[in-house]
Amino acid sequence: MSSGLPLLSLALLTGFLLVGGLVWASRRLLGRPVGTVRTCVGALLAFSLSSVLAEQMRRESPGLYLALTVACAVLLTMTFIVIAEALVPTGSLPHPSEIVRSAVRRVSRSRRYYQITRIAVRHGLGPALRGRRGRTPHARSLRLALQEAGVTFVKFGQVLSTRRDLLSPAFLDELSHLQDKVEPASSTEIERVLTEELGGSPHAVFAEFDRTPLAAASIGQVHRARLHSGAEVVVKVQRPGIRPLVERDLDIVERLAATLQQRTRWGRAFGAVELARGFSAALLEELDFRVEARNMTTVAAAQPALRVPALHEELTTERVLVQEWLDGVPLSKAEPIIAEHGLDRARLARDLLTGLLIQIMRDGTFHADPHPGNILLLRDGTLALLDFGSVGRLDGQLRASLEHLLVAVGRNDPAAMSDALLEIVTHPEQLDRPSLERALGQFTARHLNAGPAPAMDMFTDLFRLVAAYDLAVHPEIAAVFRALATLEGTLTRLDPSFDLFAEAQEHASGQFTERLHPSSLQEALADETLNLLPVLRRLPRRLDRITHSLERGRLSVNVRLFADDRDRHLVTTLLHQTLLTVLGATAAVVAALLLGTAGGPQVTPSVSLFQLMGYALFGIGSVLILRVLFTIFRHP
Repeated sequence: MSSGLPLLSLALLTGFLLVGGLVWASRRLLGRPVGTVRTCVGALLAFSLSSVLAEQMRRESPGLYLALTVACAVLLTMTFIVIAEALVPTGSLPHPSEIVRSAVRRVSRSRRYYQITRIAVRHGLGPALRGRRGRTPHARSLRLALQEAGVTFVKFGQVLSTRRDLLSPAFLDELSHLQDKVEPASSTEIERVLTEELGGSPHAVFAEFDRTPLAAASIGQVHRARLHSGAEVVVKVQRPGIRPLVERDLDIVERLAATLQQRTRWGRAFGAVELARGFSAALLEELDFRVEARNMTTVAAAQPALRVPALHEELTTERVLVQEWLDGVPLSKAEPIIAEHGLDRARLARDLLTGLLIQIMRDGTFHADPHPGNILLLRDGTLALLDFGSVGRLDGQLRASLEHLLVAVGRNDPAAMSDALLEIVTHPEQLDRPSLERALGQFTARHLNAGPAPAMDMFTDLFRLVAAYDLAVHPEIAAVFRALATLEGTLTRLDPSFDLFAEAQEHASGQFTERLHPSSLQEALADETLNLLPVLRRLPRRLDRITHSLERGRLSVNVRLFADDRDRHLVTTLLHQTLLTVLGATAAVVAALLLGTAGGPQVTPSVSLFQLMGYALFGIGSVLILRVLFTIFRHP
C-alpha cells in the first residue's frame, strides 16, 4: 500500500507535465492566445486518443511510438481548439461567476415579468400586448396598469403623457393624471442614507434637521435643514434601495419595448425601442444626484431670467443633494398670492417662457420638466426653477435648426419649413420632398392664416404630419416639445390668454435678427478672419512654389501606398495566411504521395522511410492549416 502512493503520485505528476507540455506546444503552434480551459480539455482528450491510435507501434519501435503519440496529441489538441473556436468563439461564453449572477437576475426578472403580466391582463391589456390587429390598449386601463406596476412604469407613463406626436388626446389626458407621490421612507432609513453618504449623522452634519419631509416622491424625498453657518438649506435624499429596483424594471421596459416593436404595428409606429432607451438613460441620470448638481451649475451660470438655487457641493453626493432654501410658493399653490399682491400675470408668463427659451436656444441645457410644482414664485415676485433631475441637451446645430423652423413657420414659407424640419428629423431615402412641402403649405394655411390656434394643437398636427411621412424626430427635439407641452399648462395657469407660439416665434426671430445686426456680422467676420489668418499667410509662399515647379516642369503628385500602419498590417496578415495555406496544402499533397509510395528503406518492420517522411509532412501541413483556420475563426 505504501509503494502504491509514490507510483500514483509519479503518474499524476507525469500526466500533469504531459498535459502542460501539450497546452504550451498547442498555443505556440497556433500563434495566438487561447483560453486555458479549452486548451486543457483538448490536451486531456488528445492525450487519451493519441495513445490509442499509436498503440500498435509500442512493440515494434518504442521510440517511434513515443514520437507518434506526442505528434498525434499535439495535432488532436490543435484540432479540438480550432473546432471549439469555430463552434463557440472565445468570449462568447460568460465567466462562471457571471453565469451565476445572470441566473439570479433571470430568476428575479422572470418573477417581475410574471407580476407585470398579471397586472396587464387584469387591466385588459393582454390583446394589445399580443399585437392583435385592431386592438389598442384602453387609455384608463393603461394608466391604471402603469400606476400599479410601480415607480419606473409611472415615470414612463409621465413621459408618454407629453408625447403628443405619439399618442391621441384621450391617452395624453389620462396619462397626465399619473402621480408618483408615495408614502415617505422612515426617518431611520433616511438618516442611515445620510450617514453613509455624508460620513456622519444628519444631526452632526447639520445644525438642525427636520425629520418630517417637505415632500416625498418615488425616487427621493426632501427635508429642510440648517447648516452650522446658519444658512437654510433643502436636503434631497434618495429613497433607500431604489436603484436596483429601477435598474431591474428598466431592463424589463427595454425588453418589452423590443417585443412590442417586433410584434405590434403600433409599437413600430411609436419607435418603442428608441423611446425606451431614451427614457432609461434619463431615469438613470435622475438616480445620480451629482448629475443634477452639474445641471444646476450649468443652468445657473448662464440663466439671468430665472433663479436657480445655490448648490452646496461639499454636501452633495450620488444619493444626497443639498441646495439653498428659497422662500417662495410653488406655482401650483400660488394663485392666492398672485391675486392678493396683484402681480402681473402676463409678465410672469413671459419671464418664465423667456427663461426656458434662453436655455433651449442659446445655452443648449434646459429644464425638461417645468410643471407648476417645479417652479417657485418667490416673495419678491420673481420665479425660480427647482428639480434639475430631468434636463434636455441640444447641440449648436439642432438649436440653429429649431430656430430656423420657428422663423420659417412665422414667414409661412413651406420650402424653408421643409428644409428646417428635415434638419431635426431622420428621414427615409425615398422621401417625396414636393409632397412634404405641399403638406406643410396646407399646415400653415390651416393654422396660421385662419386666425390664432392653440400652440400645442398646432405642434400636435405638425408631429402627425411627420409621422405620415415616416420621419423620426430626434429624442433631443422631442424633449424640447415635451418641455414646451409641460410649460403650456403652467403658462395657461398664469395667463389664459398667453400665446406660447407667438412669443416663441418672436424670441427666435429676435435672435435671428440680432445675428444680422451689423455689429454681430462684423464680430462674426472678425472671428472667421482670425481663423483664416494663418492659412492666408502661408498661401503666397505655396502659390509661388507651385508656379516655380510648373515653370521647371517639376510639378508632381506624391501618393504613398500603404502609408497607414493598419493597411500594412492587413496586407502582411493576408500574405502570411496565404503563404501558410499554400505551404500547408503542399505539405499535405506531398505527404499523400509519400504515404502511397511502396518500397524504400524500412525504419520498422511495418513503416518505411517514405511513410515516415509522409507522416512528418502530414503533421507539418496539418499544423499550418490548423493555424490558418484558427486565425480565421478567431477573427471572423
